[in-house]
Amino acid sequence: MHVHPLITDSAALANLCFRLADAPFVCVDTEFMRESTFYPQLCLIQIADMNEAAAIDPMAPGLDMQPLLDLLTDNEDVLKVFHAGGQDIEIVYNMTGKTPHPLFDTQVAAMALGQGEQIGYSNLVDSWLGIQIDKGARFTDWARRPLDARQIEYAIGDVTHLAVIFPKMLERLKKTGRGGWLDQEMERLADPDHYANDPEVAWKRVRIASRKPEVLGRLKALAKWRELEAQSKDLPRGRIVKDETLGDMAGHPPKRQAELAKVRGLSATWAQNDIGGRLMAAIEGAKPLGEDELPPRDDRKPGLGKEGALVADLLKLLLKIRARDIDVASKLLARSEELEALAAGVRDGLPMLQGWRYDQFGRDAVDLVEGRLAFAVKDGKLKMTRAEVGE
Repeated sequence: MHVHPLITDSAALANLCFRLADAPFVCVDTEFMRESTFYPQLCLIQIADMNEAAAIDPMAPGLDMQPLLDLLTDNEDVLKVFHAGGQDIEIVYNMTGKTPHPLFDTQVAAMALGQGEQIGYSNLVDSWLGIQIDKGARFTDWARRPLDARQIEYAIGDVTHLAVIFPKMLERLKKTGRGGWLDQEMERLADPDHYANDPEVAWKRVRIASRKPEVLGRLKALAKWRELEAQSKDLPRGRIVKDETLGDMAGHPPKRQAELAKVRGLSATWAQNDIGGRLMAAIEGAKPLGEDELPPRDDRKPGLGKEGALVADLLKLLLKIRARDIDVASKLLARSEELEALAAGVRDGLPMLQGWRYDQFGRDAVDLVEGRLAFAVKDGKLKMTRAEVGE
């Protein structure tokens, strides 16, 4: 595979993208920094097909990134391959308002091939290629310039190895008939709504014990205010106000701006400055959370009593057994909230009762709930047995 020198000029990038536009797939990775900013600071993009690989410096003065962005978001003929690509995809979304499509995530694919729910990149490379990656450059400050040859070589390795692994993984998926299992997961990863920072729902990220509508209403207003402040200043949320302080103010709101000087976690200057005024305006404008927005109780899901909780536990045991038997990550078959819904009597709208998931797990899950399937110990091993349901 031909590896190009670091690309820093527009003509070289345009030529690379022109060639890659004819590739069946490209592997993509990014290096970024986000410790001191709200939006990830893109520092390097690596891209490769089966023939060539390059690292691109988006911080190079005057570099026109449009050909690369067009390749990633508008060229439907080229499959974009990532490993654990959520943050890479978020960066592209922030730059374009669109996501790479079509896409393939090797970490998600590994779930269908019995390699666990979140296999790391170095373990993936080791398991497929028998190569141990040098992790020495992992903690590089990618925003510093110049980057040395070792750093660039390390970064490009993330896509050159992936370009070898992906066809092997695709072949294994075809042989096992599991390629179709991943379609829904890949489309979810490519959904632009997955990456939008909507200030209206920012409150859901903040853990708080109270379920009182007025407290949660204030939390919603405060979290929205913080999100807008963080975005406008390009600072991490926690640099504006920490979650703990938001929760405290939602539960015990200051009545006047002067009281902000006494709030733990806030600067005393907020008692008089503009940002303190905007915080108070958020509190004063808050409305109680509507019944339709209230989160479910943690101690008891809707319709799930004590007996239902026991049934849900049995379903989780069945899921563990089935995932082990067919060598697939349990998360790909079903999620805990689905099992609890099934135990509570829900049958409509559950992914585990549709398509391949129904064939591999959902049918047996329903049979267990309805008494047609039972657990038994045979020769010291836990097995499933069919039970005859009497009249």
